[in-house]
Amino acid sequence: MIDLLSLESYCNELLSIDDFDDYCPNGLQIEATEQVHKLMVGVTACQALIEEAERWGADALLVHHGYFWKGELESLRGIKGKRVGALFRQRTGLLSYHLPLDAHAVYGNNRQFAEQLGFQPTAAPALGHPLIWQSTLPDPVTADDLGRLLGDCLAREPLHVAPNQQRLMRIGWCTGAAQGYLQEAYDLGLDAYISGEISEPTVHLSRELGIHYYAAGHHATERYGVQALGQHLAERFTLEYRFVDIDNPV
Repeated sequence: MIDLLSLESYCNELLSIDDFDDYCPNGLQIEATEQVHKLMVGVTACQALIEEAERWGADALLVHHGYFWKGELESLRGIKGKRVGALFRQRTGLLSYHLPLDAHAVYGNNRQFAEQLGFQPTAAPALGHPLIWQSTLPDPVTADDLGRLLGDCLAREPLHVAPNQQRLMRIGWCTGAAQGYLQEAYDLGLDAYISGEISEPTVHLSRELGIHYYAAGHHATERYGVQALGQHLAERFTLEYRFVDIDNPV
């Protein structure tokens, strides 16, 4: 067991949250309890996850996608009011880590995504980009082979933009909604780039640059960092731990 504020302090330091200019506050978002014995982990703090936390009796939720995003309505009303109200009523604290959890060298989404695929990654700072990771495969693979690997590991078929028939060796990735980094991935000399989502311009850019693009699912690519962090916290502070996967096809 650990008190909630101490748990937040540990996570804040571990993930170096002050190094990031993020789209939302990282750390403790809802202080609805004091002590944490049961920690539930999920990707997004949606109503379904909150209800699972109540059924299990979780003292705190740890998520990648929390609340209070820049540009959204600040009032606690509607869906956000219902979610926040439920957390306070059931005395479940909410911890949320966004970009710091994407980037962390051990527990981050990008590192843990690589673990799922069996890639040996090179961390982003060595590439001059804060979030794109890469791996040079020992042998070239076909684009279809890489697509099948993604499908087998993530249990969903990726959307693949194939501008050519070349074999692939230098693979880059950034989980979630990082399709906007495709130009940067090309500038790094990558043969293929994997992210979660795709936008209309992504298709044309992939074709015109000649770099393969795989949209493997925002939720699907970001299930692993929060689990790794949750397991670490459970072991370090002797917490009961549970990961709940609220499916999202995006």
